[in-house]
Amino acid sequence: MASTTPPSPSTGLVLQQAPVPTKAPEKPTGLALYSRYAFAGAVCCAVTHGALTPVDVVKTRIQLDPKTYNNGMIGGFRKVIASEGAAALLTGVGPTFAGYFLQGAFKFGGYEFFKQQSINLLGYETASNNRTAVYLASSAAAEFFADIALCPLEATRIRLVSEPTFANGLLSGFGKIAKNEGLSGFYSGFGPILFKQVPYTMAKFVVYEKVAEAVYSKVDKSTLSDAAQTGVNLGAGLIAGFAAALVSQPADTMLSKINKTKGAPGESTTSRLFNIAKELGIRGSYTGIGARLFLVGLITAGQFSIYGDIKKATNATGGVELAK
Repeated sequence: MASTTPPSPSTGLVLQQAPVPTKAPEKPTGLALYSRYAFAGAVCCAVTHGALTPVDVVKTRIQLDPKTYNNGMIGGFRKVIASEGAAALLTGVGPTFAGYFLQGAFKFGGYEFFKQQSINLLGYETASNNRTAVYLASSAAAEFFADIALCPLEATRIRLVSEPTFANGLLSGFGKIAKNEGLSGFYSGFGPILFKQVPYTMAKFVVYEKVAEAVYSKVDKSTLSDAAQTGVNLGAGLIAGFAAALVSQPADTMLSKINKTKGAPGESTTSRLFNIAKELGIRGSYTGIGARLFLVGLITAGQFSIYGDIKKATNATGGVELAK
């Protein structure tokens, strides 16, 4: 509202004071921008993975002991509760939350960073014309560094889920592996986790980007409400999650197997992976796929919606869009 000044003594007229224009907040750049991306990625991954820990517990049990857990996801829930109590469904929630907080920061923050570096290297026009390759390369590079951070905590989580008496929680489980097995105990599954997570993340980001592109080619994004944009993020994320789950399922099963127990003396990770793959076969590699489609679909949809909302809330909307 414009303010007024007292009447002029000479004229008796009331003078209107022009309103002072409000300056729009400056968009963050550089470290300030990428730290916001990292924070948004950390929160969206930690919250979604942590909230769905019970589904992940059942999925892991189905993968590791399909003979016992042979009644699907609902039957798996019932068996875990009947044999160990409802609290067992939260086994590994500590390392899940901590691990995916770190992984999410590197994954989403790294994806935005490497995408911008691709633009800097190639130029916007070339990067836009080859954006699928940029999406794939950027997500693969980001996931590599994210997995370095995730692997020790994921190894701890799987050990807690597969061996309920192994330790009482994150700190005791982490410490026990460190003491008894050293660094190799944390990174014995690094090969499988790369084999799982890199294709998973590549599929996740490229499918999300393509679905979002298809939607926004029909509807002007600037005309959509915040709620409608969140809905687009949810839908694109759900489809991306299904694609990512199908691509990465065999490696996910192998990762669960290799982290369940340590290898024989002198047995290399490569030989262990070969033996596990031979034992599983194609059919065995997709054990638990129903539970994982449900799990990954919900997680990915939630991640992209939360990520988008936090970016808006922190004014981290200065990233470059490659779609024309």
